[in-house]
Amino acid sequence: MPARTEMKKLPHTQPSALANASMADLIREMLERVGEDPAREGLQRTPARVSAAMEFLTRGYSQSAEEILRKALFSVSYDQMVIVKDIEMFSLGEHHMLPFFGKVHIAYVPKGKIIGLSKLPRLVDVFARRLQVQERLTTQIADAIQDTIEPQGVGVVIEARHLCMMMRGVEKQHSAAVTSAMLGVFRDCAQTREEFLSLIRAKQNGS
Repeated sequence: MPARTEMKKLPHTQPSALANASMADLIREMLERVGEDPAREGLQRTPARVSAAMEFLTRGYSQSAEEILRKALFSVSYDQMVIVKDIEMFSLGEHHMLPFFGKVHIAYVPKGKIIGLSKLPRLVDVFARRLQVQERLTTQIADAIQDTIEPQGVGVVIEARHLCMMMRGVEKQHSAAVTSAMLGVFRDCAQTREEFLSLIRAKQNGS
């Protein structure tokens, strides 16, 4: 097995020898730098596999939230809260590129237009399949809905566990982060906000 080599920090202005390298080449280089042998049997196809996985996990960069939402807009005279709860979410944290995962709860109060229900989980994926922080992910989902259909308001709550806390650093395996974004009536009207939050709590409590 090759000896671990010291990582060298290259100035941004200096052309890199890896500038034209493929993602698989970069993964192979990383394996060598952590002290592994990318030629051994178990790792021979790892660079290609990791490259394909990263392409999948970051495909949100090539997707448009507005385009996805506008494909399923319907004019409806409905002005009560619409909620889609427990949307599974998986993302990569931008600080350590370790996964975080959890549930997304979305609510909005329409103003003449509604979104096809299947598009809300797809919207979550557009932003989750990028390098993210949970706080920004929460606001991006809310802003996309608000900007696209201009409802009376939008509420988004995300509950997630972060492997950067669970398997490194403080190593707190049972901690969870909760973030929220409240726009329009969800910010201005306590009753609307509480209705949304109480419905989430009811689900969590099994009632």
